[in-house]
Amino acid sequence: MTATSTPARLGRRRFVAGLMARIPEDTLVVTGLGSPSYDVFAAGDRPHNFYLWGAMGAAAPLALGLALAQPERPVVAITGDGEHLMGIGALATIGAQLPPNLSLVVLDNAHFGETGMQPSHTGLGTDLVAVAQGFGIRYAVRITDLARVEDLAARIKACAGTTYAQVLIDTVEPPRALPPRDGVANKNSFRAALGLSTF
Repeated sequence: MTATSTPARLGRRRFVAGLMARIPEDTLVVTGLGSPSYDVFAAGDRPHNFYLWGAMGAAAPLALGLALAQPERPVVAITGDGEHLMGIGALATIGAQLPPNLSLVVLDNAHFGETGMQPSHTGLGTDLVAVAQGFGIRYAVRITDLARVEDLAARIKACAGTTYAQVLIDTVEPPRALPPRDGVANKNSFRAALGLSTF
C-alpha cells in the first residue's frame, strides 16, 4: 500500500460472522449499540452475548470489567468507531490493567451509522491504532484483509494478551437482525450463562 492509496474496506457482516465462527462458544462477547449488535446476533445468538442497546461508549469498559472478573475466559468487545470514540478514555484504564483475556474489535466505517452517517473522527484523521498504542496497548492492529480473522480469533482463544483490532469496513448496511431489546431479560440470560443468580 502506498502513502496515497486507500486501504481496502471489508464487509462488516461477513467479517463478524467469520470471527464469531472461530472463537470459542463460551467467549463473553459485548456488543456496542447498533450495527455490531445486529451483526453478532445475525451470526447466531449465544447465551454468552451481551447486547448493548443504547449505552453509547460503554462496550469497552463493560468488557474490561468482565475480563477482570472472569480472568479464565476470553472476553471480546465488538463495537463501532462512533460508539468507541464516545468512551475513548476507557482505553487509558485498559492500558493500565492490560488483562490478557480482553480483546477490542472496532468496526470502523468512519461514520456515525446510528445517527445519520455523519463522518466520524476516524475519517477526519484520528488513528485509532496509534491511540490504543499511546494508551499502552502494545498489540494494536489495523485489519483490511479478511484472512486476518484467523489470527485475531487465535489470539482471542489463547488469551494471548490485550488485543486491539481496528477493522476497516465499508458503509454497506445489511438487513437488520435485531436481538431482544428487553434489558432485564438480556442481563438475566447473560448472568445465567455465567452461573450467577438472576434477579
